[in-house]
Order: sequence, then C-alpha cells, then structure tokens
Amino acid sequence: MVKTSPIKILIITHEYPPIGGGGGKVAQSLCEGIASEDFKFHVLTSHFENLKMLENFGNLTIERIPSHRKMRYRANLATMMFFVWKSFWRSLKIIRSWKPDMIHAHFAVPGGASAAAAGLITQTPYMITIHGGDVPGAAPEKTRKWFKFILPFTHFIWKNANNIVAVSQRPRKLAQKYYPVKIDVIPNGINVAKYQNIPSTLQDPPMIMFIGRFSPEKNSQLVPKILSHVSDLNWKCKMIGDGLQKDLIQSLVIEYSLEDRIKLTGWISPGEVDQALLDCDILLMPSFAEGMPIAGLQALASGAALIMSNVGACPDMVDVGKNGYLIQPDKRTSPTLNRSHLA
Repeated sequence: MVKTSPIKILIITHEYPPIGGGGGKVAQSLCEGIASEDFKFHVLTSHFENLKMLENFGNLTIERIPSHRKMRYRANLATMMFFVWKSFWRSLKIIRSWKPDMIHAHFAVPGGASAAAAGLITQTPYMITIHGGDVPGAAPEKTRKWFKFILPFTHFIWKNANNIVAVSQRPRKLAQKYYPVKIDVIPNGINVAKYQNIPSTLQDPPMIMFIGRFSPEKNSQLVPKILSHVSDLNWKCKMIGDGLQKDLIQSLVIEYSLEDRIKLTGWISPGEVDQALLDCDILLMPSFAEGMPIAGLQALASGAALIMSNVGACPDMVDVGKNGYLIQPDKRTSPTLNRSHLA
C-alpha cells in the first residue's frame, strides 16, 4: 500500500490558549483533535509575557510571535494591526520552507488579513473561520469604531478565500450584509468525554457561574444586578474572567452587599475552567452579543442549567423549561429574569 504524504495546515490566529476567549479554544480543539501522522499543524499566534516562543507536540507546532499584546483577555486595534504585519512576514517564510497545503485563519480579522495576503502572494489556498466579533455589527460595543476604519480593507479577505465557515447562523447572516460570498455553517464543538464523570448532584447552596470577558458585549456588569433581586434565595456565585469592567463589577458587588456571595476569580486557565465546572449548577450569561459561546457548550456538557440571552446561537443550546431559560438583554435596563429561573 502506497503511503500518502500528510496534509500540512498553517493556522493563523491572534488568540490561542492560554490567551483569548472561545475562538482560540476552538482553534486549539481542532488542532489537538486532528493532529496526527495524516494532518500536521503549524500554529502562528501571539506571544504574551513568559509563554514559550516555540512549542512542538509532534504533529502540532505552536509558534508565538511578538505583537505587543498587553492583556491576556483582550487585544486592542493597534495590537491586532501589529499581529497582521508580523504574522504576514512570518507566514511567508513558513510557507516557503514548510510548504503547507493550505492556510486556515481563525477570525476574519486580524488573522484573515495575513492569510489572504500571504495566500495570494504564494498561491496557497486559504480559508477563514469567523467567530462573531470579527464580523461588522456582531459586537458593536467592542468593534463599531474599529470597523469604521478597517471595513474598506476587509473585502479582499472574504472575496478571495477558498472557503469561509461561520460558527453559527447569526455571524453568517451579519457577514453577508457586507460581503456577498458563500459562507458555510459548522457549529462549534467540544470534547464531551471529559465531562462524563462530573457529579450530577447539586451544590448546597447552588453555584451560579459567569464565564467570559468582563466587557460591554458580554454584559457582565448585569450579573450582580440580576442576583441582587434574588438575594433572599440561597445561592453562591463565581464570576470567572477579567476585563475592562472588572472594577465596575467589583463596585456593584459591594453596592449590593454581595461580597460574601459573589466571588471574582480573575482570568484562569482552560484547565481551571474545566475544574470549576465541576461545581457549576447554573451558567448565567446575559450577553448582548454571542456567536456560539464555548462556555455555554462546556456548561451544557457538564450538566449545568443555562440562563442565557436570546442572542446568537444561545437559543440553539437552550430547551426552554428543560435545561434552562432565555432572557432578553436590554441596554437600558436589566434583562427580564423571572425569579423562578433561579429558584
């Protein structure tokens, strides 16, 4: 039997664990799940603090390049533009020496810009996976000002891609308002095997969790506001993450006298998130915008009930009244939340 050569894929993504959010975790899961003698991956991502510049795990190589990233949980526009510049030149060298069969960019920007430019120059086919925040209008609280500047420069990314995948219908529909291209939908997935041995008993008192960035689009500041209305019920809460609104959230916890009931853990590693989910009974996510949140899939796999905003792919995860409830986020007031949802 003739042995075929392995397929080699260059991954370009500005976020890859332990930095970034759900999109980076998706990239990691795909690489780790598929890497084998038949599929070899070279990941080009951002360096941060004391992370190793180069790691090799057999058929998976992770290379981190300097991008002046200052925060584990967030990349600003200047950081992303610098990543485009650095990853473009580095990808040219990788393509010429390693000769990948294709380039896969996670996020249309910034990674898609590097992939498009390098792909066109070297005639290497490229595809992009869009996760939500990289689409105009998907997370306006975060990216509205960015897209006013960069939108005219993004059309070539979408027009020349050999394939485009969205993680849910919402970013696909939003993207097609701006880019008249074919977009397939492949929902995010997780390895459910790691959650099979999680105890099914409830915590006493029940544990409510928020997992994600403390940023405007995640609406994280409403968690203490919501829980202040049910302070007479028996519960504990962990808010896992970090972000620009951390001080605001901490002040609200104090304002509502919930210091002994709501704990802010800070940014923790993906493995620590998995461990925390052992104690999660209810995931509370009052987001203004979502694609297909990995935290929701993880909580669902762990057996937790979901209370999520009726946005993005969240309705696809919630069978109302059976495994959770949907709430309506409102930028002017707190989301509508029935007391029975937490009782």
